[in-house]
Amino acid sequence: MIPNILSIAGSDPSGGAGIQADIKSMSANGGYAMAAITALTAQNTRGVQAVQLLTPDIITAQITAIRDDIRIDAVKIGMLGNAAIIGAVADALADVNAPIVLDPVMVAKGGDRLLAAEAVDALRRLLLPMAALITPNLPEIADLLGCKEARDTGEMAEHAERLMDLGARAVLLKGGHLDGPDSPDLLMWSGGTEWLHSARIDSPNTHGTGCTLSSAIAAHLGAGLTLLDAVQRGKLYVTGAIADAHRLSVGHGHGPTHHFHLWQR
Repeated sequence: MIPNILSIAGSDPSGGAGIQADIKSMSANGGYAMAAITALTAQNTRGVQAVQLLTPDIITAQITAIRDDIRIDAVKIGMLGNAAIIGAVADALADVNAPIVLDPVMVAKGGDRLLAAEAVDALRRLLLPMAALITPNLPEIADLLGCKEARDTGEMAEHAERLMDLGARAVLLKGGHLDGPDSPDLLMWSGGTEWLHSARIDSPNTHGTGCTLSSAIAAHLGAGLTLLDAVQRGKLYVTGAIADAHRLSVGHGHGPTHHFHLWQR
């Protein structure tokens, strides 16, 4: 049975990140993608020009409409924007019995802030304990912890442990911001830790990689894979999407990954 995967995130009209990337990634990884939109943005590969957050009421209505009619096998949460939206999403998902992948979208690749600073505490208190997995990068976990960004794998492990102490059930800490030829990711959960290493791909086409990875993992969790298997498959998929992104010609900044690289060869 094809799993139904719900994305709760903002819209990226350029198609590389947000809801648009989530739908592509979920579909490419075997899921039926659904979407509740939290924000409209004006952005492209060069940056974010404008953001309009939707009201908590309409976001709740979208999730409720799906929840009341369609089986939800997994949820991916991306851009939320403020504390009121975080509260509405937490309330709407309270009775949903499905794994939640939380991608804490805080700052866009170009530096534009997408989550109000005062909303970080609400994210920690309300959504962190609900998530089966949280997938921060190094700047995002530093923001969540209120500390400096990790500079090596030792500090990555320390940060992941601190997030677990705050109530996270599992953390996939992405190490792409570290220097060096390797791009190490750390998966930490109650059962142990696993370092997932891959060679760094020198590419400008990395717009939406966090959205793409978290959505792929959600699709595999919705299909019943274990956490480790879902993360490994998601990481393999994203690596291929980045490596094949040179076949696209989209924009003049940080281009998107090639979500359908396995089919469009």
